[in-house]
Amino acid sequence: MKFVKSHGAGNDFVLIEDLSDERPLNAAFIAGVCDRHFGVGADGLIRITHTDGADFFMDYYNADGRPAEMCGNGIRCLAKYVADRAMVDRDEFSVATRGGVKHLTVFRDETHSVRRVRVDMGPPILARAQIPMTGEGDPLHEPIEVAGTALDAACVSMGNPHCIVFVDDLSAVAFDVLGPAIEHMDAFPARTNVEFAEVVNSGEVRVRVWERGVGETLACGTGACATAVASCLRGKTSRDVLVHLRGGTLAIEWSGDDHVYMTGPAEEVFEGSLHSRLMSALIESTKG
Repeated sequence: MKFVKSHGAGNDFVLIEDLSDERPLNAAFIAGVCDRHFGVGADGLIRITHTDGADFFMDYYNADGRPAEMCGNGIRCLAKYVADRAMVDRDEFSVATRGGVKHLTVFRDETHSVRRVRVDMGPPILARAQIPMTGEGDPLHEPIEVAGTALDAACVSMGNPHCIVFVDDLSAVAFDVLGPAIEHMDAFPARTNVEFAEVVNSGEVRVRVWERGVGETLACGTGACATAVASCLRGKTSRDVLVHLRGGTLAIEWSGDDHVYMTGPAEEVFEGSLHSRLMSALIESTKG
C-alpha cells in the first residue's frame, strides 16, 4: 500500500489514495501507521476517496485511530495531493468531510506545484449543544476548573469541538497538564481540542494546540479558525487574524457572509510503501 507523508505548518499526515473505496481502515492499522517509533509517524491519517456531492471525500483519523469530523491542515494537504497529480482539472474544487463539504482554492508556484490552499471552512458553530457541550450557559464564556486551575474558556465548533483559553503568556501555561485535562472534561461528550491563545495585537494571535486524540500538534487549522472567531467575539481582535502556531502561520478571515476562510501552506515530505507488520495488522483486524 503506497502512501505520501505531508504536512501543513508542521501538522503532519499520512495520505492513502483509495478512489475506488476498496480499503476501509481500522483503528489498529491507523494507530500503527501514525506511531512515530514503529510506524511512519503522523498526527493523523487521511484516506482519499470519492463520494457523491463533492469531488473527493476526506476520510480522516487522528493518530489514536479514531475518526474526526474535520482537519483544516489535513484538507490542505489533500488538496495539494489531488491538484499536483491532476486528479482534478480545476484550481477550485470541493471536498466532503464528516463535518460537511468544504470548498477549496489552490495557489501554485512557477513550477505549477501547489504551495498554498484557501479553504472555505463554513460558518462557526456557537450553539452549545451543537459544539457539542453539556449543561447550559454561553459557551463563549465558559468557566472551567481543571487540575486546581480556574479558567475562563471560549468554546466554538468548526465542524469539530474547540475550547480556547486566552492567556497573558503562553510560556507560563502548564500545557501538558491542562491540555489533556480539558480534553477529557465531562462537559465535552465528544472530547475537545484545546487552544491556548496569547493575543499579540488586533491582527495577530499566538496559539499552542493540544489536539484531541493526538496530544500537542505544531498546528491546527480548525483550531486557528475557532481561535480567530472567539478572539473577535471577545473583542480582542478584528475579523482578519494571523494565527501564529509552533509550526507556522495561518491567515484567517471571518467574512461578512459568516464563513471563515483559512489560507495556509501544504508540503509533501516523502512517498513510501506500507508492508510487513502494519499490513498484517490491517489484514488480521479485518478478518473478524
